[in-house]
Amino acid sequence: MPWCDTCDRFLSPSTVVADGTCPACGRPVDPGAAHAAEEDEGLGPIPWHLKLLLAALAIYLGWRAWQGIEWLAHL
Repeated sequence: MPWCDTCDRFLSPSTVVADGTCPACGRPVDPGAAHAAEEDEGLGPIPWHLKLLLAALAIYLGWRAWQGIEWLAHL
């Protein structure tokens, strides 16, 4: 969370000026520890339970597509 020492308040990231200054006083703001951690860490691997969910979804939708094709064939 960006912090302005001069104004003594937190700023939302969308209110900080593009050059990293406070919109009220114009002085540089501290980006905060969360911002530094976001830049250093990339996205981790995809969790196993998300892979399992996607596989189950693919199987289910494949089965429903097959049922739809059979239904259309019997009309």
